[in-house]
Amino acid sequence: MKYITRNIYKLHINHDIQNVRSKFTRAAVLKTVKEPLVLEDFKIADKLREGQLRIAVKYCAVNMSDALICSGLSEIKPLLPYVPGFEIVGEVIESKATNADDEEEDISVGDRVLVLNKETMGGFAEECIVDEKDIFGIPSELSYETAVSIGDSYATALIGLARRANLKKDNTILVTAAAGGLGLAAVDIAANMCKAKVIGACRLEKNTSIVRDKGAFISFEIKSPESLCKRVLKETDGKGVDVVFDAVGGEIFPSALDCVGHEGKVIVAGFASLQLPQLNINELLRRPSFSLIGVSLNNYRTHSVRIYRQSVKDVLTMCKMGVITPNISETLKLDQVNEALEHFSTDKSSGKILLKIAD
Repeated sequence: MKYITRNIYKLHINHDIQNVRSKFTRAAVLKTVKEPLVLEDFKIADKLREGQLRIAVKYCAVNMSDALICSGLSEIKPLLPYVPGFEIVGEVIESKATNADDEEEDISVGDRVLVLNKETMGGFAEECIVDEKDIFGIPSELSYETAVSIGDSYATALIGLARRANLKKDNTILVTAAAGGLGLAAVDIAANMCKAKVIGACRLEKNTSIVRDKGAFISFEIKSPESLCKRVLKETDGKGVDVVFDAVGGEIFPSALDCVGHEGKVIVAGFASLQLPQLNINELLRRPSFSLIGVSLNNYRTHSVRIYRQSVKDVLTMCKMGVITPNISETLKLDQVNEALEHFSTDKSSGKILLKIAD
């Protein structure tokens, strides 16, 4: 009887492993650029390579970069068919992690994890294969929804403001696109961790209250590029700000440069306007002396994986401690993925938009 029971148990285990290693997963698939994503069974690798893990996805954040790729406006041109989504939370269901790097965590099957899967994406699906250097354990105090809303934007803001700009208590900072996912993260980090005085500039008046609630001492609508500088100089008695955190680009960028004070710093973190800013080098000489700094979390992953990983761990810890709190605008189901992507062109949301993949 014990022998039979033991073998039945082994059959159950083997059946579970086969299910885990299924060659297909339900996913939202981009088949043609500029066309809606299609919900279907999508083939993924049935065996992991060394250093990979398989995740049962619970939630995936929908980001501007996802919308740009799907609309063909991104520099990233993936091979089709393709499953977008890089900011993922879920449970580890299979692992071939080596834990060879001291910076990587000892993650095991069954652990709750956050993943930033920017190399291979695949988050708009029930299962996803990820690299071990992009996986982070979620503190037990944090929900899946909170963890998936904090990794990319908050780690980017933390590197830009604390490490590169050295933002300090009582410094003044202007955050453009302050109601977006990255902008709100920058406001939160600047106001509640760095204790700086935050000026939040928004594209729409309706979003200014959200920015003030996040910690900005003043927030206003950008009615024109010229009005941005006038308002900031008025609020700073003509001195300008110590730091500008710009995630807009386009025609706003030159006006944002006019807002920075002598020996200030300008962080370039994104281009929500979808327009690259134009800047003649000789224009730098007519402004007060300042530093122009580009920040990309993905570049830190390439050039300094230690800082990349530590920054993500730090924002998870700060969130656990209640120092910072991400803003979740809306949570939709996987079959509502095209509605979620449309939010970026219709200004329906501020903060993070999430797809709920599974309970």
